[in-house]
Amino acid sequence: MTYCVGMMLDRGLVLMSDTRTNSGVDNISTFRKMYHWEIPGERMIAVMTAGNLATTQAVISQLEERNKAPSERHNSLLDADTMFQVATIVGNLLRDTIASRASDNGQDAAAGTFSATMIVAGQICGMEPRLFLIYPEGNFIEASFDTPFFQIGETKYGRPILLRGYDREMTFEAAVKLMTVSFDSTLKANLSVGLPLDLLVVERDHFTPLHERRIDATDPYFQSVSTGWGEALRQALDALPDYHMDPELQNAAE
Repeated sequence: MTYCVGMMLDRGLVLMSDTRTNSGVDNISTFRKMYHWEIPGERMIAVMTAGNLATTQAVISQLEERNKAPSERHNSLLDADTMFQVATIVGNLLRDTIASRASDNGQDAAAGTFSATMIVAGQICGMEPRLFLIYPEGNFIEASFDTPFFQIGETKYGRPILLRGYDREMTFEAAVKLMTVSFDSTLKANLSVGLPLDLLVVERDHFTPLHERRIDATDPYFQSVSTGWGEALRQALDALPDYHMDPELQNAAE
C-alpha cells in the first residue's frame, strides 16, 4: 500500500508521497513513487503512483522509453499539447499495461491483481495548472476548487485532516504543514505507509520545482510536527466538556 496526495492552490501545486512497499510484515522495501519531468520555461509534469509496483514501474519505464539507449530516449509527455493529453497518454498506458499483465498471467484484468492508480499534475506554458486522478481503467477525473485535492493508496486516515484544514489561498508552507499532519496521521494508523516522504512544490507559471526534498525519520521538521500534533490533540480533547455517566451530573454540566 502507499499514500500520495496532490493538492491545488491558487499559487500552484503541492505533491507528497510515501515510499513504502511491502509483501508482508517481514518484507518491506522503499521505492520512489513520485516522478517529474520538465522543460524549463515551457512545462512541468509530475506523476505519483499507487498499486502494483510492477505495473507502475512498467508505466514509468515506458514513458521514459527505458527500453532504448539513453541517447535515443524521449518522454512522450514532453510533446503533448495540453495537460488533458498528458492525462490521456498516462491513462491509456496504464490501462494497456494492466490488461497485458493480466492476459500474460491468465487472469481477468478486472480482478485487480495488477491494478494501479496514478495522480498526474503539472502545467504547460499559456495554460492553467491541472491535476488529474487516473483510474486503472484508463479514465480519469480532473480536480477543481470544489474537489481541490486527490489521494491515492491508503486515503482514509489522512483525509479528515485535509478536509478540515484546506484553503485554496493558503501558502505553500501552510499546505506542506497540512500534508505533513495528514501523512503523520496515516503513518500512525497503518504500517503499510512509511517514511521517507517525497515532497514537490510547483509554483504557478514557474516550470521547474520551486521546492523538492525527501523527508526521512530523522527530519527535525517532521519530528516537530508529529510531536506537536499529538500534544495539540490531547490538549483539545482535555478542553472538551467531560462526559458524566450520572444523569444528574450530566444535566448539571450541560
